[in-house]
This record gives sequence, structure tokens and C-alpha cells, in this order.
Amino acid sequence: MIREMVKIDEELCDGCGNCIPNCHEGALQMIDGKARLISDLMCDGLGACLGHCPQGAITIEEREAEAYNETKVMEIMVGKGANTVVAHLQHLKEHNEMEYLREGVQYLNDHEDELDLNIKEIMNRVHHAKVEEEQLACGCAGSEARSFNPQSAAGPAAPIAAGGFTMAGGSQADQSSELRQWPVQMHLINPNASYFQQSDLVLAADCVAFSLGNFHSKWLKGKSLTIACPKLDSGMDSYVSKLKDLIDDSKINTLTVMMMQVPCCGGLLQMVKIAAGQAERKVPVKTVIVGVEGEILQEEWV
Repeated sequence: MIREMVKIDEELCDGCGNCIPNCHEGALQMIDGKARLISDLMCDGLGACLGHCPQGAITIEEREAEAYNETKVMEIMVGKGANTVVAHLQHLKEHNEMEYLREGVQYLNDHEDELDLNIKEIMNRVHHAKVEEEQLACGCAGSEARSFNPQSAAGPAAPIAAGGFTMAGGSQADQSSELRQWPVQMHLINPNASYFQQSDLVLAADCVAFSLGNFHSKWLKGKSLTIACPKLDSGMDSYVSKLKDLIDDSKINTLTVMMMQVPCCGGLLQMVKIAAGQAERKVPVKTVIVGVEGEILQEEWV
């Protein structure tokens, strides 16, 4: 498939580091005085780092790229030295990509005799590495990929008597969060993340969860999530590309598009139709239209 990827001209790069805080995915790091792309997996090709390079050393190239392959990535990383290998493996660890991390470690073990690297030292550094303040400052903590299990609800709250009336609940434990992963915003998600693999995906307009009181319990439970606003978001061409990758590479099972009844929300379904038309796989798509007062106006498979 064709992917847009960051390309760094190391001869032009002067090591100023201006690009690092503007990589939302944390895929860029300063290694040995040069900006390096440490993870093809996390580079979304948005190019947020481009305008912050005073030397013009960063460009976006469009190239044929197959589905992510950790072994092939490691073949590139080892050629850049131990510091780059450590940064790459630690990046996978911080983003909870444990299967890819295991593959990377296995590559090092399988090729230990032919690599001019101290594998034990590399693994010790990866094991003990922590998220530094510089990484937190660049926004990685907010866009760090995380997978987790929702907490079960504590059960219905006892009725509360007030002014002669009996009201149900009032406890924050009435409904628990069913969110299983982070991040959720379309610009920040990595479509190749493990929690999207063969999942039932909900693509919701930003306002939907605020309008539906049972969004978590009925619509999100057991599903992965991404959100977008077709009226206010910019750079939405990347959304189509990510949706196509979710269909073809992550092999999502179903896609539920949840939109408000306002006309501008129709852009979400349009993006899905374009992505589905470009994808090689077919995936069932359901549309759900939510009224501004929180009622379901329409629900159908398209």
C-alpha cells in the first residue's frame, strides 16, 4: 500500500531539536545529535514537524509500504547504532506495543553473533529506561498509546429522597467507562495499534458522547473508539488514509459511524465511504444519527 512517511536528510539536520515537540506520536527523537525517526509504526505522516525545521531537513515522502513488519524495522534500526535501537525498543514499550517489542528483542537475540552491538547492555537500558521530562514536555504522555480493561460498575446506587420525590441514583458509579484504549482523536490514533486489530470500531462525532447518556454502556462497550469533527478538524485527508488502514491492515470487523443530526456531521460518513471504496477489504458499516436532545433518530446498516 502507499503510505506517507517522514524523511530526514541527516546532512541538512543540524540537531536543533525544534521538530521533536511537534511530533504528536513521539516518533522523532534526538539521537547522537541528529533528529531520527525511531518508529515507522508511530509515524502518521501528518507532517506536524515539517514547519519547525529551520534547515528544511524534514520532508514527507510517499512510498510503497507493506503492512508494518518489526523485523524489517529492526534491520534499519541496528544500522543506526545502539542508541537508536534502545530508543526504538523503549518507544514500543512506552506505547504498549508488547508484541512488536517481543519481535524486536527476538531479532536481536537471533542475530547477536553478526551484530556489532552489546545486546545485554541494550536490553538492560530498555528495561530500566524511564520517560524523561523532555519526552513528557513534547506531548508524548497525552498521545501515548494505551490499552486497558474498563472498570466494572459498582452497581445501582440507592434511591435518594428529595423534596417528597424519590430519585434513582446520583452516584458517579451509576455507569462506568467502557473506554478500552487511548488516544481516541483521529489525528492522534495509530491505525496499526494492537487494540484496533480485528475490533468492532466506533467512529463518533465529538458531540455524540455528550448527547447520549448511555453512550458507554450501549454503544462503546466491547469496542474500540476514534472521534472526529468534520466541521472543525483540519487535515482530514489523513483521516481517509487511516480509515483505509484500519479496514485493510487492522482488519476491523465492523464500523459504526455515530453522527449528530446536524448537516455538517455527514462528513464523517462521506469519509468512511471514500475509505471503504479505496480499501481492498469489505467491512459492514452502520450509521447512527443522534438527535441534539439525546434520542436515536436513525440506525441502519449501509
